[in-house]
Amino acid sequence: MPPEYQYLSLVESNLAEGVVVVVDVLRAFTTAAFAFSSGAKEIIPVSGIEEAKALKIALPGTLLMGEDRGMSLAGFDFGNSPEEISRMDLTGRTLIQRTSAGTQGILRSIHADQIFAASFVVARATADILSLLCPEKITFVITGESLERDGDEDRACGEYIQALLQDDYADPEPYTERILTSSVGRTFTEGTYSNLSREDLRLSMMVNRFSFAMPVYREAGKWVMRKLEMGFDQELAS
Repeated sequence: MPPEYQYLSLVESNLAEGVVVVVDVLRAFTTAAFAFSSGAKEIIPVSGIEEAKALKIALPGTLLMGEDRGMSLAGFDFGNSPEEISRMDLTGRTLIQRTSAGTQGILRSIHADQIFAASFVVARATADILSLLCPEKITFVITGESLERDGDEDRACGEYIQALLQDDYADPEPYTERILTSSVGRTFTEGTYSNLSREDLRLSMMVNRFSFAMPVYREAGKWVMRKLEMGFDQELAS
């Protein structure tokens, strides 16, 4: 039997059940994927800015990464930029990530059986692990659908992952095109905000760039995101 699919906005994420895929294409979980590619050991998602700073003190050697309403934060080591994070050597490091949408979706999905963070760069790997799990229900949390944004870049990613579960050769282009026409995508292309890099947009559109999924586990009272290598040949990725 195919799974039941459900799509919820960020404000509805407390209702998410089954295996929950929290989607943030622009940019939290694209940035997280590039952090893992740069060698990060794990990422701890948190809700609050002060919570993130306090956790860094409690966990010496950790690094802070994130934003508030798209803006970089004082006292954080990195912003929410895949371009920035891709240039770093993060080998063996633990990052603490706080964003306005993506990490909030994880923390609010309190009824999930299992959580995965997702974006286009890890879409196929996410579909692969979902296929192996054979869940009865998959809920996509569309974190961009909040704060007066349409979130269509995130919905498109969720729909592409669903399409891959139904057809391994699903064409990604109709889905990735929606990144550019989404309300957030347009702010990148219009150049209205200097902190929104066109390179971030380009990297966010690199569908199936990485061959790992990003499961999120509950450990010692914290959520911890890790890289789960799925091992498909990137030469064959879309």
